[in-house]
Amino acid sequence: MTRSRPAIAPHSLFEDVLAIFTGTLFVSLGVAMFNEAGLLTGGTAGLAFLLHYRTGLPFGALFFLINLPFYWLAWRRMGWQFTLKTFCSVALVSVMAGLHPKLLQLSAITPFYVALIGGLLMGVGFIVLFRHQASLGGVNILALYLQDKHGIRAGKLQMGVDVLIVLTSLLVVSPMALLASILGAVALNLVIALNHRPGRYMAM
Repeated sequence: MTRSRPAIAPHSLFEDVLAIFTGTLFVSLGVAMFNEAGLLTGGTAGLAFLLHYRTGLPFGALFFLINLPFYWLAWRRMGWQFTLKTFCSVALVSVMAGLHPKLLQLSAITPFYVALIGGLLMGVGFIVLFRHQASLGGVNILALYLQDKHGIRAGKLQMGVDVLIVLTSLLVVSPMALLASILGAVALNLVIALNHRPGRYMAM
């Protein structure tokens, strides 16, 4: 005789707000650490980093603008609540990534240590957002949609895309920074792959 799973109570508005704030705080802190060390990550954040390093334009503004085209897919495939939460999450990361350097001074940082700690921080932040039906746009929306429809693990897809983006960064970063960036991408996506799996951990 199999036991039925207990019904899952929906999150309250307060729980969603607190989770989105916590998740974006972790992600934006990881982003700020990467920026200070001259590293990159994947997804739309990686594209924003590339443009930031090449043009000097603020990362937050670039990250916000790059994500705009993906909200249509989010609205059509994931619903208006997911889209609204994702828009708020992207906006918070865009703002907080620029605030961290003003509130927290980082000096004499080691790229590989930053890559590991920052990658893990961002991975945990993503899981918090996923479990409250939010993401950070771009590749995250595509990864969650494909996992929902076709059972493709979000972490594995994200990792593949992230590694490709990081490998295109040789024009703007040193080989050592590139290696550290790959370590950060692996750390981030291992957290997602281990904690966001169909049949074991249902984040959405």
